[in-house]
Amino acid sequence: MVQIVHYNLFDRVGADAFAHYEAEHNRLITPIVGFPMLIEIATAVILLWMTPPYFPKSAAWIGLGLVLVIWLSTVALQIPAHQRLLQGFDSASYRSLVSTNWIRTIGWTARGILLAYYANALLHRIHPS
Repeated sequence: MVQIVHYNLFDRVGADAFAHYEAEHNRLITPIVGFPMLIEIATAVILLWMTPPYFPKSAAWIGLGLVLVIWLSTVALQIPAHQRLLQGFDSASYRSLVSTNWIRTIGWTARGILLAYYANALLHRIHPS
């Protein structure tokens, strides 16, 4: 939703209101995404440390790798772009934010598919057809 809808509307806010809009975006989005991201990295480490027998260790490593890519992208690309945008709308920073956020979007989608696949496999072990 953020990638497809929210970020794509940033360039429609208007130059006069943009710095305030960006500050409010950061203030409101941080608790919504920050805490779940902490839980996500913690559970990825726990899953690697306590890998269930039905869950391949390689899948746990891939999942943790995807989380690390997401965090690296967040720290190295998205946060700096948001910091620049706090000064006001800048077309280059905006384009950078939208284009590099695909890294996180793809990472979260891939991780979701990976975990959904193994959750489905677990359900079929518990309740075979």
